[in-house]
Amino acid sequence: MKKLIGPFTQIIPLAGLPLKGTLKDELLHTIINGGVLVEDGLILAVGGFEELRRANPQVQIEEIEGNHVLLPGFIDCHTHICFAGNRAKGYALRISGKTYLEIAKAGGGIWDTVTQTRAADEATLSQLVVQRANRHLAEGVTTIEVKSGYGLSLDEELKQLRAIKAASTQTKAHLVSTCLAAHMVPKDFKGSQQEYLDHIVNELLPVIKKENLTNRIDIFIEESAFSADNAMVYINKAKLMGFDITVHADQFTPAGSVVAVVSGAVSADHLEASGEAEIRLLANSNTVAVTLPGASLGLGMSYAPARKLLNIGACLAIASDWNPGSAPMGDLLMQAAVMSAAEKLSAAEVFAGLTYRAATALKINNRGILAQGMLADMQAYPCIDYREILYYQGKMKPSRVWAGGID
Repeated sequence: MKKLIGPFTQIIPLAGLPLKGTLKDELLHTIINGGVLVEDGLILAVGGFEELRRANPQVQIEEIEGNHVLLPGFIDCHTHICFAGNRAKGYALRISGKTYLEIAKAGGGIWDTVTQTRAADEATLSQLVVQRANRHLAEGVTTIEVKSGYGLSLDEELKQLRAIKAASTQTKAHLVSTCLAAHMVPKDFKGSQQEYLDHIVNELLPVIKKENLTNRIDIFIEESAFSADNAMVYINKAKLMGFDITVHADQFTPAGSVVAVVSGAVSADHLEASGEAEIRLLANSNTVAVTLPGASLGLGMSYAPARKLLNIGACLAIASDWNPGSAPMGDLLMQAAVMSAAEKLSAAEVFAGLTYRAATALKINNRGILAQGMLADMQAYPCIDYREILYYQGKMKPSRVWAGGID
């Protein structure tokens, strides 16, 4: 049955905007006193509320009272929300002066979470994913990428990916899974980096394909994880098997973004250490540059060069990196708002990075804007002007969120 939702004081559809480069707020099309016509989870029309009501006299009305600004649902294209336990002890060490790499070398970091996640059963992990996804959904995030990577063995990685798949049936948020078995070489694996990566290719990826657990793989290229050379070999083998590629790139040292671009990865994520050469390389490619301000806040380090990336013509997305170590907060809007003040991003650039540009980082083309034929994933903020949303730096949360037209 058709449903007309509105009226909204403003609707910001984000339709018709460029995929790459800078965006001025003047480019934003604003519909005043607008409405959205929805049927079977899809948008039929976006326009003036009264005009849509007159054109559809028998339509069901879902009335919105008071002043509200409507945006597309946010898309968080990089999270690690399938985990058990926490790393509060490691965080205390970091704020006392220890570095991320120092903690990792001492047995903390990722391996700490691997130990806690391995101790949890699949059902428990699935419920933890649902809880975190539902919190994200309440804050306007309607599509959430979720990585494995805290199992680091055949059985444990499959447990994580199966838990994510099960969780996707228990939340209204849309979940997109990614295999990050190449997060680090597990301490209990007796072999080299390349031998571990070959183990993933030969033993894990065929099972993932058979069970249809994901079509995406990720790899962490860094001193504490995998070298660029080994990563390239692994990526090429995964591509031959039909997997899409994303890369943890340039978090502490610049190397991963080159691998991402040369290999044709969908996205390169982190980029805090990217220099001028890496920025130019990304801008001249089809690889989406994904910034993770939550990790910068959690580690007390500089943001990725978002302003430079946009100025030179990159496609820039913004994601939370929600994880138990470097980015435990998981508040996507707050992180994006704070980074926008530091990097001088326009509201249009922030909202694009949280919606249709983030969708591109997941190779999804049916959400991220409010237009005919798109999923009715939407969020309404209790304000008069869209500029108030970032002004409150994440403290203003949506009062209504629709996933597939249902709130």
